[in-house]
Amino acid sequence: MADYRIFHSPRLSGEVDVSTAKNAVLPILAAGLLTQEPLIVKDVPRITDVDILLQILRDCGAQVERSGRDVSVCAQHPGSPDNETMIRKLRASVLVLGPILARSGSACVFLPGGCAIGQRPIDLHVKGLQTMGAMVHAKGGQRQLSGKLIGDRVYLDLPSVGATENLMMAATLARGQTILENAAKEPEIVDLADCLNAMGARVAGAGTGTVVVDGVETLHGAVHKPIPDRIEAGTLLCAAAITQGSILIRKARPEHMRAMMFKLKEAGVGIRETPAGIRISGTAISPFEARTLAYPGFPTDMQAPMMVVALKCHGTSILAETVFENRFMHATELCRLGAHIRIENHFALIEGGHSLVGATVTSTDLRAGAALMLAGLICEGETILQDPSGHIERGYQDLPQKLRSLGARIEER
Repeated sequence: MADYRIFHSPRLSGEVDVSTAKNAVLPILAAGLLTQEPLIVKDVPRITDVDILLQILRDCGAQVERSGRDVSVCAQHPGSPDNETMIRKLRASVLVLGPILARSGSACVFLPGGCAIGQRPIDLHVKGLQTMGAMVHAKGGQRQLSGKLIGDRVYLDLPSVGATENLMMAATLARGQTILENAAKEPEIVDLADCLNAMGARVAGAGTGTVVVDGVETLHGAVHKPIPDRIEAGTLLCAAAITQGSILIRKARPEHMRAMMFKLKEAGVGIRETPAGIRISGTAISPFEARTLAYPGFPTDMQAPMMVVALKCHGTSILAETVFENRFMHATELCRLGAHIRIENHFALIEGGHSLVGATVTSTDLRAGAALMLAGLICEGETILQDPSGHIERGYQDLPQKLRSLGARIEER
């Protein structure tokens, strides 16, 4: 809910730690509903999306405690949340559905909200649970599910990350074996499976297109540290690439970031993997083409920051968005700064090499907000970034401060 004043910044340099991954932490916190013993999640980022989910978990009857960087979730008798306002704020709120249904035999959730980047229905979640024996009733803006879950073969029409996570969690307590086909392969899926297995689950195949879960009677508590945030790391890489920077992103996991690292190298940036993390130096000069795809393809969450990189390249870059139909809203805001961008259906054609001049722009979603913050670093004069919905704080822990530690000139108003 802050506004930012951003000034043309010098070459970024130094070292910075990447935070724990938002998209890993959220499902792992929801997994705390699967056991009556405490699940302790280490190094949880202080971001709005986490705060909202913790409120929802409390609404589900869980005891939630923060101690420094760690969060404990203990759900003796979980039930369905009834705070519609909170649920509508967070897409990941649907992740409580599978665990509550598996634990109690009944779950009711409102349809969730989140960034307005396109349609993200929960049909795949519900259809998968139906296949596993759940009865489903529509009730206004809610879905009521009930029944004892029985393992089965579930095919996902799309490799949805959220649906894979929800069904994987539900299957841990289902009777018999569940096979998820066309499952999502993201590193966050593997991380969730590692946490579930530490809790006593029997999950195999995470990170491949087929995940096999053998149900168990009960799960127990565990301590788990989620993976670093590959999208935050990628955003910081882009910040260096547009400012001719030289930075080390500590804790970043190169094996999770191959597609985005390859595109930055294609743009002419030097990237080196080290035991401490990823080191980047140089500046983006060569145009490139990228198409957003499910992992291990180029991530849709990096499309907006890479559009800013394309503005530094001399020539025309092409970005194709194939995941969400409404994820080019930041292009209009970038054009207010002098960018030359043309949108044709799900393609963005970016003519780079033109000077940008500071102006007032508005964050339209989480990754768009981060992209506009980066763009302000290469604009002449002052850029005012308005973020009335607090998008940036939803998914990045201290992004302005991390950029400032590298030499960026950013003030929060």
